[in-house]
Amino acid sequence: MTTRLALGISYRGTAYQGWQRQPGGRTVQDHVERALSRFVDAPVATWCAGRTDAGVHAFNQVVHLDSPVTREPFSWLRGTNRYLPSDIALQWCAVVPADFHARYWAQGRRYRYLLLESAVRPALETGSAGWVFRPLDADAMRQAAEHLIGEHDFSSFRSSECQARSPVKTLRSLQISRRGAYWRFDVDGSAFLHHMVRNIMGCLVAVGSSRQSPGWLAEVLAARNRDAAAPTFAADGLYFAGPYYDPALGLTEHNPAMDWLP
Repeated sequence: MTTRLALGISYRGTAYQGWQRQPGGRTVQDHVERALSRFVDAPVATWCAGRTDAGVHAFNQVVHLDSPVTREPFSWLRGTNRYLPSDIALQWCAVVPADFHARYWAQGRRYRYLLLESAVRPALETGSAGWVFRPLDADAMRQAAEHLIGEHDFSSFRSSECQARSPVKTLRSLQISRRGAYWRFDVDGSAFLHHMVRNIMGCLVAVGSSRQSPGWLAEVLAARNRDAAAPTFAADGLYFAGPYYDPALGLTEHNPAMDWLP
């Protein structure tokens, strides 16, 4: 008899070709499944809440799996992390209903983008934050972001490689804040298209640096054409903050690292 488990995983995506397993084995999922399989001494497959691209990080990626063995939740963490590289780590483990699905049971997903505004390129923040050398206007970006809130066809922000069945998604909030030279963009939505957050970021930076007006974002959205939007922004500063579920499940939604970063 198997037990279905949910696991919370954090990782720095710089060294990996994204989440989803690939033949070369250089993805986060490849490493996680190998470590899990070594821990239980049996093949283990996982299903995630949201695939991340190459270079994208995660505070709280959630996966589910069917375990062929019985172990205490904390043993899963210590035992599996032993076999993982230092930039990937299981953060929590919980028993969930037998029909739980990390992707389909999610009620929404959150992303965070960290951006450094500096006249010179960063060194210490390389790979961990995006970079812009032009001063940004917070009010202009917030006005532009308002055009995106709600249910819309986000085709203008969709990668040509996107496999989603529909471009219609609901953006619930887009919060913009600043601490010193660092900007933080917190995005909450029902689901996201391939490169959607990075394409939104490219447009917001274009508005914030006065290359476009706030109203331009409404035009981009209405065009339903990727060519209408700004270039895709760098993956460096993008973090998958994680999905959220019915509170009755009691699954962890917060990683302390979210408070440590600006």
